[in-house]
Amino acid sequence: MRYSSIVVALIVTPCLVFADNWPAWRGPNGNGYCKETGLPTKWSPTENVLWKVPLPDEGNSTPVIWKDRIFLTQATEKGKKRSTICFSTKDGSKLWEQTVEYSGKEPTHVTNPFCSASPVTDGERVVVFHGSAGLFCYDLEGKKLWSRELGNCFHIWGTGSSPVIWKESVFLNFGPGERTFLLAVNKKDGKDLWKVEEPGGKEGKTGEDWIGSWSTPLVSTINGREELIQCWPGIVKAYDPEKGTLLWFCKGLEKDKAKDRLIYTTPLVTSEVIVAMAGFGGPAIALKPGEKGDVTDTNRLWRHPANPQRIGSGVLIGDHIFMVNEPGTAQCIEWKTGKVIWNERLGGGIWGSFVYADGRLYVTALDGETIILAPEPKFEVIARNKLGERTLSSLAISDQRLYIRTFKHLWCIGK
Repeated sequence: MRYSSIVVALIVTPCLVFADNWPAWRGPNGNGYCKETGLPTKWSPTENVLWKVPLPDEGNSTPVIWKDRIFLTQATEKGKKRSTICFSTKDGSKLWEQTVEYSGKEPTHVTNPFCSASPVTDGERVVVFHGSAGLFCYDLEGKKLWSRELGNCFHIWGTGSSPVIWKESVFLNFGPGERTFLLAVNKKDGKDLWKVEEPGGKEGKTGEDWIGSWSTPLVSTINGREELIQCWPGIVKAYDPEKGTLLWFCKGLEKDKAKDRLIYTTPLVTSEVIVAMAGFGGPAIALKPGEKGDVTDTNRLWRHPANPQRIGSGVLIGDHIFMVNEPGTAQCIEWKTGKVIWNERLGGGIWGSFVYADGRLYVTALDGETIILAPEPKFEVIARNKLGERTLSSLAISDQRLYIRTFKHLWCIGK
């Protein structure tokens, strides 16, 4: 009897130990890391597909997962209807849907459908940002707990930053556009905790300087101090997440010659280094954490003044940064020196971000092909898996399954 119990425990335990939620944009810690193991490396439209469900329209947001539930944002009727949809992880069946309507004027780009911000959940509530329609909070059964009207978002390329839950707070990078600010609200009632205005925004109209941040904030504990790190046009800043007071800032994300300052990526953070990367050919910088005030001269390790266009975010693994670029290339960069170890083409364009799980790097390209790489200073492609549907989203991982949102379906991939 005792031997049989041990055998049963050994069979059952791995599923319990390694099952992990994917509660937010870029995973449990907002850095693209996942503790899952036993993930598939081979699939197709007919192989290792546990289920797929059709979606009502195109969309860029990433699904988030909490236990047996998947949450996804979805716009329809050209943004007039903006929804939060809850699916079952078991079979993809829809459990509930909450839709708000917005008839005001809000521009976006054809490649960036409305509701491109991903949801966030803490296992009790789900918070979604619907741009000009506002910020909404539901319980896991779909009951609305609160909502906030934050005013109009106005940029010709739309919005994209996702909300973040930390302790009792929800953080949001509201923008881009002339109205740009970093906001903290109470997660239980949506009331303001603090607000930091970020001046100098632009709408992106023809003839203007192109300026804007679509970057999602990241909260990290660095050397015992909690910091909210946010990438803004031309600069990266850290705030006290409790009070919103500025801790430090580092310059260097502005271009040397052109005036445009655009940033899409989430900062990469460890206790040893912080990496921020601009978009539209702009710079990348790395700096040592710590200190106060302007740390540009004291903490900055290196600066690359020009780079490929970057929308998806990378990951920090050991001594290296693994970065993916919109033209379809990937790079391995030594974070201490900025030296590029390899720079290789993966294929077509890529908007998705790297996910590090099960000792491998996963990223999905625009044509629906997921490329799996070895996270090593020697370039190695482990596998390529095609679904044949366009996607500008990043994949999510939970309970030994991969969730891929394309323009047509939500796919569940597993062994």
